[in-house]
Amino acid sequence: MAQVKIYYEPEMELLTVFWQPPRKNQIATELGDGVILIKDGTTGEPIGMELLAYHPSDNRFDAVSVEMGRLAGIS
Repeated sequence: MAQVKIYYEPEMELLTVFWQPPRKNQIATELGDGVILIKDGTTGEPIGMELLAYHPSDNRFDAVSVEMGRLAGIS
């Protein structure tokens, strides 16, 4: 099972989320509104994201829905 790692640095107002291990050759692309996509530099596969100027009441998560469980019908 994949492990999600979340790092919050309040003094820098930075939230970093990795759903795969960080890479030495990772690259970052700003998507807008202080959202940074972190990708593997070789494959281009997304491995994490950063939120700049983050604070616990950040409304950029208002549209995010997280559901736990298995997806039916996927083999």
